[in-house]
Amino acid sequence: MRGPTIQDLAKAANVSVATVDRILNGRARVREETVRKVQEAAHRLGFYGANAIRQRALSDRPELHFGIVLQKERHHFYQSFASLLQEKAKALTNRRVRLTLRFAQSTVPRDLADLLASMAGHVHAVAATGLDHPHVTAAVADLKERGIPTFSLLSDFAQGVRESYIGANNLKVGRTAGWLTASIARTPGKIGVFIGGHRFHGHELRETGFRSYLREYAPEFELLNPQANLETRQLTYEATCDLLEKHQDLVALYVAGGGMEGAIAAMREMRKPGEVVLLVNELTPESRQALLDRLVSIVMATPLSELCDELLAMMIHSAEQGMAETPGQRFLPIQLLTPESI
Repeated sequence: MRGPTIQDLAKAANVSVATVDRILNGRARVREETVRKVQEAAHRLGFYGANAIRQRALSDRPELHFGIVLQKERHHFYQSFASLLQEKAKALTNRRVRLTLRFAQSTVPRDLADLLASMAGHVHAVAATGLDHPHVTAAVADLKERGIPTFSLLSDFAQGVRESYIGANNLKVGRTAGWLTASIARTPGKIGVFIGGHRFHGHELRETGFRSYLREYAPEFELLNPQANLETRQLTYEATCDLLEKHQDLVALYVAGGGMEGAIAAMREMRKPGEVVLLVNELTPESRQALLDRLVSIVMATPLSELCDELLAMMIHSAEQGMAETPGQRFLPIQLLTPESI
């Protein structure tokens, strides 16, 4: 099957074939609005020269350089996050944006602070996932002094200093998890909860919301003390096995941060599907299979595509228009996935 031709592109963009030819070959200057129309039509059609048209459209625009710091380089969720950000940046039709991606190699606050500091002098704006800690706040403040805004992603940090937070309303996520747990659990009983660590602001908000919902509307459940799993598979596996052995009346487990793979593995070994309500975050190959196997009851997922669009738009705005007078936040709705919805 043949691909779209220049004639097809000209028709789709409502311009002449000669105009498309001039854009493709750079033979004469074409109005910016016309180039944009042809570029958008080329992208819709899957025209073979779409990239060349994009480069022509953006050739006179300055390049914006953004730094991105994510966690867990080998984790499927963060791999998907990084790939989608790159794709979204390349697909922008009105800006030239280059991303420098870095992954934190630990959850030590100083390491994240050093990664943020390394971006100074090289980028127009920074976005990062990570812990809330004075070392991190100091690095964000230094970037701000240099005119480089920082955006916190998924879990907030450096409140009052960073430019904006983008992600879920984590207090509301926790209350939603509480409602789901109380609604799905077969009988009242004990509930376990894991947080990544005590410096993950988003995890603490989720645990607070979870606890407050149960206290207000489902006091017949007993919430056990939260455990920090450092977002690691092995530690979560061992802690889940311990909970299941000690508490035969455990009816639910909420993994408020990472490490869900360990909880899934323990449930697979020690409980029948559906016997214990298990709530986890983010759809990955492992959580998807666990949903299908009825080991996971609900996956609470971040709308990554929308987050990437919002983030790039906000970073572009701050780089071109300057930082806001008042730090802000942009809440995105979470996606609830069940065994019947995937």
